[in-house]
Amino acid sequence: MGRLAGKVALITGAGSGIGRRTAEIFAREGAKVVVAERNEEAGAETVRLIEGVGGSALFVATDVTDEASVRGCVEKALSTYGALHILFNNAGGSTLADGPVTECPTDEFWRAIKLDLFGTWNICKYGIPAIISAGGGSVINASSVDAFLGFPGKDAYTAAKGAVTALTRSMAVEFAPKKVRVNAVAPCITRTPRLVEQIDKLESVRKFADQHLLGLAETDDVAMAVVFLASDESARTTGHVLTVDSGLLIS
Repeated sequence: MGRLAGKVALITGAGSGIGRRTAEIFAREGAKVVVAERNEEAGAETVRLIEGVGGSALFVATDVTDEASVRGCVEKALSTYGALHILFNNAGGSTLADGPVTECPTDEFWRAIKLDLFGTWNICKYGIPAIISAGGGSVINASSVDAFLGFPGKDAYTAAKGAVTALTRSMAVEFAPKKVRVNAVAPCITRTPRLVEQIDKLESVRKFADQHLLGLAETDDVAMAVVFLASDESARTTGHVLTVDSGLLIS
């Protein structure tokens, strides 16, 4: 029996990278997976991959920054699978438009805040009541090592992920009486196409990558940390930020 057998999980940004790999492993561990993704082609491909190995998955076109879209996604999950036990708020990310606070375009700041912070808030607003109705469960938010150390040229993204980290701890206290655990995973540079592109283009990111003691993280490294936080193995863990940082924070 898989570690997530009998669970229903909703993963945002599950059309690629860490989100897709986590969706695949969740399904392998027995969960029914709701693939919440803005890109319809990418989301449908994740479902195809899961169903191709015998798993159960549902694609719901979702914009995490739109309240009606998020509400509809949670409703679709409940009408299809009858319950919700796990949320992985994975949607987000930085762009090459980011920069120092004195230079970063204001639009980029609000993009990062709206996607990374408000997107997480939005899913939790509608998803946590469903988890409470199911008797409890787990919320995992995507933070970043950037929330814990100074890194030049990413002030908008750092601000957003720092806020996600603080929100994680606040919600952990808020919803513990309802048997909802809220944790976060904080990856270092992870080998996804988007971040590899940044390494290739930015010298500062290349130098940052060289500081990873055990090499760059793979999507499986982060996904397996999320599986732990989603499973009953972490039943007494809440308000925690699990870094998958290749020793970066101690180097």
